[in-house]
Amino acid sequence: MAKQRRTAEAPKPPRLAVRKTYKLYLGGAFPRSESGRCYPVTSTDGDHLANAALASRKDARDAVAAARKAFGGWSSRTAYNRGQILYRVAEVLEGRRDQFAAGAERAQGLSRAAADEAVSAAIDRWVYYAGWTDKVAQVLGGANPVSGPYYNHSAPEPTGVVAVFAPQGAPLLGLTSVLAPVIATGNTAVVVVSESAPLAAVDLAEVLATSDVPGGVVNLLTGRVPEIGPHLASHADVNALDLTGAGDLAAEFEEAAATTLTRVLRPGPGADGGEDAWLDPDPGTARMTPFLETKTVWHPIGV
Repeated sequence: MAKQRRTAEAPKPPRLAVRKTYKLYLGGAFPRSESGRCYPVTSTDGDHLANAALASRKDARDAVAAARKAFGGWSSRTAYNRGQILYRVAEVLEGRRDQFAAGAERAQGLSRAAADEAVSAAIDRWVYYAGWTDKVAQVLGGANPVSGPYYNHSAPEPTGVVAVFAPQGAPLLGLTSVLAPVIATGNTAVVVVSESAPLAAVDLAEVLATSDVPGGVVNLLTGRVPEIGPHLASHADVNALDLTGAGDLAAEFEEAAATTLTRVLRPGPGADGGEDAWLDPDPGTARMTPFLETKTVWHPIGV
């Protein structure tokens, strides 16, 4: 019997990892910046993590247009349905917690335990505001006693398109804390995410896109706050401004918004006076009421 010839197997070439391309999130899609620019994102140790899109003024205008287009449909949904959608965000985020915890370890230099805790806090915050969607009207509205044969009723309504500057620290929890209350109350949002740690925001955009959140309700811009901020603050089709993450530029942005906006949420301390307000574990309605307007209806009775 002839001996079988044995040949050595050729070594397999090393597999090239599929590197992720981080883009903007506008109108439910993931476009690159129209300028074609990007900027490097590094960890706290200085290691290169990825390149993020560097949003331009045109991207900011496109984001506002997408938010305005989505406002009518989102604000007309029932509060209960909006709560279901926010809860769905928490469900999908829970299923991807390992991805977000690993990202927090790399980007922020956290221990695994601390990263898990940060992700859990963000998930809990989505559930918290999901529970408020159909209750805030009962807390802030109601029948008003008036003199005369009238029925007088007040109810909160969303103000419109809200431009939000997310906190620079705690990128996932910070973004959740300023975004969830805006959309829970029926508004649409244009968010300038953390400049130094934007990757969690783009990963969260993928969660939003698969959680029944209609395109345009949330629009996320990565880039430089000093470049994008003045144009959002002075945009005539932006109805409210959250300056939580604007830092030293908050006063400048508020001044730019003076001719077009009536609602501005200024950064401030938390309930204990020692932390930023967005870190409060029980924020109540404090982050929802600035983006609501009160509609009062008079109706004659006994006639």
